Amino acid sequence: MIEVINLQKKYGRINAIKGISFSVGKGEIVGFLGPNGAGKSTTLRILAGLISADSGEAKVCGVDLAEGDGEVRNLIGFLPENNPLPDDLRVIEYLNFRAKLKGLSGSRLRERVKISLETCDIERRISERKIGNLSKGFRQRVGIADSILAEPRLVILDEPTIGLDPHQSAVTRKMMERLKGEVSFLLSSHILSEVEACCDRMIILSHGQIVAEGTLNRLQEKFITKTKFEVVAKTRKINIKKSIRSIDESCELITDDPVDLTGKRRFVFTTDKGEETAVTIIRHLVNQENFKIFEFQINRPNLESIFLRATNENWNYFDSLERKIK
Repeated sequence: MIEVINLQKKYGRINAIKGISFSVGKGEIVGFLGPNGAGKSTTLRILAGLISADSGEAKVCGVDLAEGDGEVRNLIGFLPENNPLPDDLRVIEYLNFRAKLKGLSGSRLRERVKISLETCDIERRISERKIGNLSKGFRQRVGIADSILAEPRLVILDEPTIGLDPHQSAVTRKMMERLKGEVSFLLSSHILSEVEACCDRMIILSHGQIVAEGTLNRLQEKFITKTKFEVVAKTRKINIKKSIRSIDESCELITDDPVDLTGKRRFVFTTDKGEETAVTIIRHLVNQENFKIFEFQINRPNLESIFLRATNENWNYFDSLERKIK
C-alpha cells in the first residue's frame, strides 16, 4: 500500500529524520508514535505532500509521491493536528469546495460528498450548519470526511482524538474500523491508550530514527523482559517466598504491603521466565494448604511502558554520545 524507503530530512544542521524505512499494508491501522521532536510531524508532512524529503522514497501503490501528479497525491488523505476549518462556511459548502480542489466534479463529486458524510455520521441537519457552530467532535468528523473525499488508499490522522471526550473518541475509532477494509491508516497520537485500542501495529520514533516496530505482543516480548504478578494472601512473607522459589528461583519480591485489618497483605513479584511461569506459580499457590489466596492477577505491560522503555533507551544512547563529544 505505502512504502517508505530511507527517508531523510534536514532543517539546517538538524537531522529531523535519519533514513527511516517502513510500510503500511492494505487495511492496516498503524500507530506512528514518538516524543516531541522525534520526527513524526516531518514524516507525516512529507507523506501528505506538504514538504519534500531531502532523499529517499515514499511510494503509494508503487508510485513515488515526489514524481506523481495531483491524482497520485489524492491516494493519501490527511487530517492535520488542530485541523484549520473555515468557520463561516457550512459543512456541505466546505466539502464541496474541498472535493473540487481534489479534482472531483459532477455526479462523482456529489456521490463522494454524500458517502463521506454518511461514513462520518454527519447528519443532513449538521451538514447545513456553519462549521464555526460545531462542537470539537463534529469538527473532527468534518476533517475526516474531507480526508476520505477522493477515495484515498492511505489516510494519515495526526492527533485525531485530542480534545475529544470518550464518546467522541469512540465514534472516531468506529469510523476507522468501518473504513479499514478499503483504507489503510497511519495514526499519530500521544493518547497511547487510543493507539493500543485500535492499531494493528506500532512504529515508535526517537531522534529521527525508528527505535521499535511491531505488534503489541512483539513489542512486549522485546522491551519488557520481566513479568509482574500480584497475590493477596494471608501468610508470612517468608512462607510465600519459599513456596514461589520452589517453582522459580529467579522470582523476586518487589513489594509487600503491610498486613491489613483482616490479616491479608498484597505481594508483588517479578519473574524473567514469562507469563506461563507466572501462571504456574499462581496455580501452585492456590493449591497450597498452609495459606489462603484471596486475589491474584498478572500485570501485562501496556503500550505506555513499552513506549517509555524504547524511547528512554534511545535518549540515553544519544545523551552518552553528546557527553563523549563534549
